Amino acid sequence: MRYAALLFNTSDDWERWRGLTPEEAAAARAEEVPKWEALFGFVGPRWTAGYELGDPATAKVVRVRGGETQITDGPYAETKEVLGGLALLDCEHLDEAIEIATRVPLVERGAVELRPIVEH
Repeated sequence: MRYAALLFNTSDDWERWRGLTPEEAAAARAEEVPKWEALFGFVGPRWTAGYELGDPATAKVVRVRGGETQITDGPYAETKEVLGGLALLDCEHLDEAIEIATRVPLVERGAVELRPIVEH
């Protein structure tokens, strides 16, 4: 079964990242990389794709209402969690996906939402 793992950061994490100098950001990433490499070593081919998303402040939300296109900046809802990335997992069952989610480095301060991929 395939799952989308939606990786949520806290809004406080985004604010902290925005305040870092390029050197501080590079140091923070370097500190996180070994944790992610350990995850990838554990997951192996079950992690079929993954993407880090850009700053939510750069997002555009597109809606069509009554035939009119509406474009707004950033996420619509005020929230304490912000979608920061996604991964595609190919697992035998939900328990396996949950085990992987518990090992995602950001889960200790953010969250991982698992959703089955609907295949038609």
